[in-house]
Amino acid sequence: MTIATMNAHSIARFLRAGDTRSIAEALRHEHAADIVAMIEDMPVEDIAKVLLCLDEHRQATVFEYFDHDTQVELAEVLDRREMARIFGAMAHDERADLFAELTEAQKNALLPGLAQAEREDMRKLAAYPEGTVGSVMTSDYATLAPGMKVAEAIEHLRHVAPDSETIYHSYVIDDERRLLGTVALRDLMVARNTATVAEIMRRDPPFIRAEDKRAEAVEMIRKYDVLALPVINGGDRLAGIVTYDDAMDVAQEEETVRFTKTSAVPGLGASMLDASTGLLYRKRIPWLLILVFGNIFSGAGIAFFEETIEAHIALVFFLPLLVDSGGNAGSQSATLMVRALATGDVRMSDWGRMLGRELGVAAALGATMAVAVSSIGLLRGGPDIALVVSLTMVMIVIVGSLIGMLLPFLLSKFKLDPAAASAPLVTSIADAAGVVIYFAMATWILGIAAG
Repeated sequence: MTIATMNAHSIARFLRAGDTRSIAEALRHEHAADIVAMIEDMPVEDIAKVLLCLDEHRQATVFEYFDHDTQVELAEVLDRREMARIFGAMAHDERADLFAELTEAQKNALLPGLAQAEREDMRKLAAYPEGTVGSVMTSDYATLAPGMKVAEAIEHLRHVAPDSETIYHSYVIDDERRLLGTVALRDLMVARNTATVAEIMRRDPPFIRAEDKRAEAVEMIRKYDVLALPVINGGDRLAGIVTYDDAMDVAQEEETVRFTKTSAVPGLGASMLDASTGLLYRKRIPWLLILVFGNIFSGAGIAFFEETIEAHIALVFFLPLLVDSGGNAGSQSATLMVRALATGDVRMSDWGRMLGRELGVAAALGATMAVAVSSIGLLRGGPDIALVVSLTMVMIVIVGSLIGMLLPFLLSKFKLDPAAASAPLVTSIADAAGVVIYFAMATWILGIAAG
């Protein structure tokens, strides 16, 4: 039976019949991700039974593909010895992440079944604060001594390969575990057998410290285009590596966090499917309340120019059009600037240069939009109203764009996350400014025309 014919229903039938051999045979050559996709919606007790049909290495590989919630549920269902066996075969960073999710009772039940080295390694990795490089690094890496001959190094890698995250690059360390260099597997394969590791290694490789922010590891891996980045601890000793796939997972998480912040929904911490109604409410209500009271300024601006509005009721028709244009322009600028700051494309020192460029772009955008609405102004209110609407459009787009561009810089200056310069926040500020600009412009121009 193949993956084309095997499905959750047939697996369930085999389980009811106690035919674990057929399950093992059908899944023996299938990718772990395909197996998880097939059984992830089954009851956790049945998932555990399917897992135990596989050989020990495959159990750990499949287990790692489940989300953390399912892993925790499986840890509760599986026998302590079975769970300890799976833990021992898991990637070091994966088991450390799962260990941090377990309850104290689960941890205490699991630890006696693990080897001392596994317990210490897991505790060490789990001890790094969330958000640091140490929290995402792995201790599954291959090391070489500088005095090894090439033939010895290749033989050594053959022995450690099953327990290493990657052997495409090995890390050369001295007796005190200080990083001396890196050696690519390709360089070992083409070097003469009598050459030493020290002769062919790359000295002074890029590295990162365990206490640095994990986003910095992502940027360094992108910058240097490496499969893994060595991590140094406080004693300048090699503590682990951050692999490319782990860095991409971090990048995806960081991007999700930035995206939710730009929508004024910071720190959701769960998928939309899994998030509870209460969680979604708690995350969304603070900013919405703040923005509600922020919009009072728009209402105050309208009230202040009440006489102008009564005298020229046609102005009301253009209010949503003009105010929304300023907010939209500001949101565009803020989104572009937050992204540029996050990727390092723009730095704090570039704000003056960006200000001049944004002013020119915003003026051109505003002028184009003013031409587009001027004809509507003529039809609805005559030349005076058309002039007010056109000039206001230019001013509002410029002001909105500058607010959207400068707010991320201002937040960065005060060590705040520029992603908090979200579209709703920029829009609210631009709306209030737009109301004041519009009616002030109308009062001035129409007052002159009447006088």
